[in-house]
Amino acid sequence: MAETAAALRTVAHNVRAARTRAGLSLDELGRRAQVSKGALVALERAQGNPNLATLVRLADTLGISVSALMQGPSEGRVRVVAADAVAPLWTGSQGGEARLMLTTSGPAPVEIWRWQLEPGEEYPSHPHQAGVTETISVTSGRMTLVVDGTEHPVEAGQTATFDGDSAHTYRGSGTGTCHLVMTVHLPPGLNSAP
Repeated sequence: MAETAAALRTVAHNVRAARTRAGLSLDELGRRAQVSKGALVALERAQGNPNLATLVRLADTLGISVSALMQGPSEGRVRVVAADAVAPLWTGSQGGEARLMLTTSGPAPVEIWRWQLEPGEEYPSHPHQAGVTETISVTSGRMTLVVDGTEHPVEAGQTATFDGDSAHTYRGSGTGTCHLVMTVHLPPGLNSAP
C-alpha cells in the first residue's frame, strides 16, 4: 500500500510539473486530454486512481512519455526492476495486466512493458502521437493485434511492429494465457524525464 501511495505522489508531482512547464491551466489540460478538471485536481493532489488510458492521454497531451509521469529521479547507471516491484497500470476483467517496467534514457527513449492477456480479454488503445512505434513479442500463448480494424494473429515466438498513431487493440486469443513483452519506441524530442 505504501508503494502505491508513493507512486501516486510521484505521478501527481510529475503531472503538475509537466503542466506548469507547458503553461497549461487545469481547464486547458483537461480539455485537450479529455480528462475532467475534477480528475486532474484529484490527481495533482495524489488522490484517486488514474487508469492507463488517462495516463496515456495526459502524456500525449503534455508531449512526454507515460514513464515520465511514473518515474522518480534516476537511480544510477544500472537499474534492475522485478515484475512484482511494479504495480500494474491496467488490470483486465479476467486477471490480465500490463506493467510499465522501465524506460530507457537518451534522445529516443523506449518504454518496456510486460503484458498478460487472458483468452477474450482485450485492451483498446487510442492512437498515440505521430512517431510512436510499438513492437510486441509474444513469449507464450496467442494474441490478436487489431490495428485500424484489421486483425493480426501473433503467436508465441512471433513479433509484430506497427505505428502507434492509429487505433489499436490487444486481445488474448487461444485457450491459455498470453504473455508478451512490448516496447514503445518514442520519437526523438519527446520528453522522457519529468
